[in-house]
Amino acid sequence: MNLLRASLPLLAAALLGACASGPPRRVSEPSASVQQLTVRADGSWLVALRINNYSNVPMRFDRVDLALAFDGQPAATLRATPALPIGPESADVAEIEVAAPPAGARLALADALAAGHRIGYHLEGSIEAVPDGSGVRRYDFKRDNALSPVPGLPGVLR
Repeated sequence: MNLLRASLPLLAAALLGACASGPPRRVSEPSASVQQLTVRADGSWLVALRINNYSNVPMRFDRVDLALAFDGQPAATLRATPALPIGPESADVAEIEVAAPPAGARLALADALAAGHRIGYHLEGSIEAVPDGSGVRRYDFKRDNALSPVPGLPGVLR
């Protein structure tokens, strides 16, 4: 009986130690998409860029450098240094201003807004992020998607 009582703390410590390792660290490539684009009265744009952290560790997103195109036509370069911390398997939004979009892109968005139809977009470039406890990593990616005018919100596409 004394031997059993003496070995209980050792058994408890061994079980606790086995649980301490937790799941393995998985650092996956992040992604980004245009969550919302607002055309302002002065012609500039406010782009809400959704950044997805698919890793099971927190990451800090330090830099985005993305080329945005609408229906194959260059629209803007989205460059920002948000230093945005995003938890594991979560997402957050960085707002990026585009002061002077090209005339062709402005017309393409104006047509989509006036007609109430969607417009395809392409994002291509890189995102720099720091996984928890690691150094800076650069992730290159491409994404195709579309934006549609939001009813009741003039100049807004999602």
